[in-house]
Amino acid sequence: MSRLIVSVLLAALMVGIAAPSASDDMGEAARAGQWQLDTLRLPEAWRASKGAGVLVAVLDTGVNGRHPDLEGAVTQGPDLTGAGRSSGLWGRHGTAMASLIAGRGHGEEHEDGIVGVAPAAEVLSIRVTLENGDPLRRKRSSRGRHALAKGIRYAADRGADVISMSLGGGSGVWEGSADEEEAVRYAIGKGAVLVASSGNDGETANRKNFPAAYPGVIAVGAVDRRLKVARFSNRQDYLSVVAPGTEIVTADGRDSYVVGDGTSAAAAMVAGIAALIKSAHPDISPYHVRTAIELGVLKRPTAGYSRAYGHGVANALLALRAADRL
Repeated sequence: MSRLIVSVLLAALMVGIAAPSASDDMGEAARAGQWQLDTLRLPEAWRASKGAGVLVAVLDTGVNGRHPDLEGAVTQGPDLTGAGRSSGLWGRHGTAMASLIAGRGHGEEHEDGIVGVAPAAEVLSIRVTLENGDPLRRKRSSRGRHALAKGIRYAADRGADVISMSLGGGSGVWEGSADEEEAVRYAIGKGAVLVASSGNDGETANRKNFPAAYPGVIAVGAVDRRLKVARFSNRQDYLSVVAPGTEIVTADGRDSYVVGDGTSAAAAMVAGIAALIKSAHPDISPYHVRTAIELGVLKRPTAGYSRAYGHGVANALLALRAADRL
């Protein structure tokens, strides 16, 4: 899970924006803090595709479709955790990730708030995990034990083109599980592109992280503004690419904004790139989407691949161009 760390007022200072007064629109500061827009060359990529006609399933803690930057973009799927909303903690992380994928902004000409990588895509919210701070997280019911596998299958059966999983551990904790791996194969067989975060303990245990480590899943690590791999980003031989993952401004479940670090944000952005490709090429296979993303990178390692960078830094415009060639 990504580490959300400060509110937008502090975030504005972190990313070099003048802190807004109480009367200012917080959305203006949020948009100004989206440094990844230029890094991913999104304004150029949007000339070819904005993700129209693509359904992205966000398997997370739930998505607040009433956030002004996500209005009209979200369809609510099932809560597979078995926890309900009794703790009051619901949807903050999922809302953040959904905004990075398909945020539409708000205000005049949608110039304020968070704009996602694929702002014309639709989001299917499927709740498969609880917020990190939720006291019920340690007391997960048996009903929610296989939530991720069920969520993957549900998304595939509902025609999801992309399945975004900014989470780790799964029901098999750090070893993975047979039912999740089978669900991944099932979804790929149905034509879905699966994307997951590589993990945030790269500077400590650097554990193998699931669902990122399942074969066929696009595993994504994080880089900072200088395109250097973040210290927390897991280094593993299943890593596909890296993407912006530090000082990332996102929508918050409480209709506000936060800034966070983590491979979660990086994975959400790559899920957005997959949506752009699927929109431009509806019949493209999951394998070729992954290939296009891995070919369309910046800072490719000298040897062609490394456990830290994967194939390189994901780039929306270059990935679309690679998909065109494929």
